[in-house]
Amino acid sequence: MQNKQMNSNVIHNYCKLSISAFVLPLLLLGFIILWLYSKNALNISEYVELQKNSFLYINHTLSQYPYLQNNLTQFGDALVFLSFLGILVIYAPKIWEVLLPASLVSLLFCSSLKRIFAVPRPAVMIDNDSFVIIGKKLSGSNSLPSGHSITIFTILTILMFAFIPQKTKYKMIYSISILTFGLVLAFSRVGVGAHYPIDVISGSIIGYISGLIGIFISIRYKIFNWIGKIKYYPIILLFLLISGISLVNRIITDNLIVYYLAFASVVISFYKIICVYVKK
Repeated sequence: MQNKQMNSNVIHNYCKLSISAFVLPLLLLGFIILWLYSKNALNISEYVELQKNSFLYINHTLSQYPYLQNNLTQFGDALVFLSFLGILVIYAPKIWEVLLPASLVSLLFCSSLKRIFAVPRPAVMIDNDSFVIIGKKLSGSNSLPSGHSITIFTILTILMFAFIPQKTKYKMIYSISILTFGLVLAFSRVGVGAHYPIDVISGSIIGYISGLIGIFISIRYKIFNWIGKIKYYPIILLFLLISGISLVNRIITDNLIVYYLAFASVVISFYKIICVYVKK
């Protein structure tokens, strides 16, 4: 009964959203474009030059905690972040009904915009001796927008609106806390030397929009409503099994604490889902 109540609350919260939720993020994107235009920074060289000092400052500040930044930045990997949410298949399957279309939308935005803008990464444009690179050195013309930031905010937006409080006072505190946490995760991309600040900010806004689109798709179309049905749990279990194997490989390669935590979450979710499936 509690499981059904949680899912009902999530559905109720999603249905309360209106199209006006898109206004603020679209205004913010418009402001960024106008600001870049005013600085004559709509070309690659000026775009990079405009952010060089802020990039170096943020990178030098955050890179003082390399292990922390390397762990935080992994949340931008959908495999890692979604591994923590497997248990919601039982308690709030509506969230997964939203996560799937939202992830597809975010992937479309990310891949198309990276091709359109083709901004080289910091490791290509800035002297590598002047900043810190944590983890793998990334190169190529795919810096804008930050894909990790899009993933982080797509997922956090879906979770934020799923569990948002009803009282205005608590709603503000809750929303600001979630968004602040998201920015901490997203700016780890600057901390590891992979992105410029505007890559991260624009990626966060696009992720927010992707999450909203996923919510509206799920409300209007019942494409993924099979997720909450027990007879389809073997598909979920297969996904969790593949995720667990991938996380073990990453543990062997990089040995980051976030991979251990994600793997533990996968194991717990796998066990819980099997128990429900067997009892059907």
